[in-house]
Amino acid sequence: MFNTIMQEFQNFPQVKAIAVGGSTSAETSDNKSDVDVYIFVEQDIPINARKNIIKKFSSKYEVGCEYFGSGDEFLVDSLNLQLDIMYWNTNWFENIVENVWFKHYAANGYTTAFLYTLKNFNIIYDRDDWLLNLKNSINTQYPEELKQNIINRNMMLLKDKPFASYYEQIEKAVFRNDIVSINHRISAFLASYFDIIFAINELLHPGEKRLIQYAINNCKILPKDFEENIRKLLELPNSEKLFALNLIIKELRLTI
Repeated sequence: MFNTIMQEFQNFPQVKAIAVGGSTSAETSDNKSDVDVYIFVEQDIPINARKNIIKKFSSKYEVGCEYFGSGDEFLVDSLNLQLDIMYWNTNWFENIVENVWFKHYAANGYTTAFLYTLKNFNIIYDRDDWLLNLKNSINTQYPEELKQNIINRNMMLLKDKPFASYYEQIEKAVFRNDIVSINHRISAFLASYFDIIFAINELLHPGEKRLIQYAINNCKILPKDFEENIRKLLELPNSEKLFALNLIIKELRLTI
């Protein structure tokens, strides 16, 4: 049934490639996981055309989701399986690969997350081997310049910036007892923290989920008391957040 659905999408002339990713391809799925399907398009597929396909197989669907980029979500009735389809423009994706892997641009956290997705794709349709060639292009040694750019940029964000580092922002939020801002900035802090961790280990960033366990299982270099200090940051009262942040930053510096 899954293959039948994918064949329907392959028939659109706009479609360049289709791949399965996420926890399914990485073999970390559980009974709460859906199936992430990535459809690479050279031009948009009309929403009504997508809906006409999906409603053949599903009585519960949301077509034209634009909350996290272009996509559709639906339950395949006969399989009792949820599919999450994302439509990614081919030029946009090529530019991400070029900018990160070849031009070594770093981001504020999650720098190589799209490349991790690419590397772990299970390709099920690939006109002209476009996606396979793109995947093979990053099958090289982790670029040293990219590694250093990720570390330098995100260390600045953690505490080293003269103004508006995450540490400074959290410090102000603690002073104001602004619990929403504290939570928001700690999330950003951890995004940059894990970006550094994976860069140090020359690993692609796996995304948002199960990061502590993934790091423990895959990183040869981790700060002392890695998991314990993260738990302190998240569990200690707000009055002690800065203490936990300083512990994390101190131990991270010793690994670089």
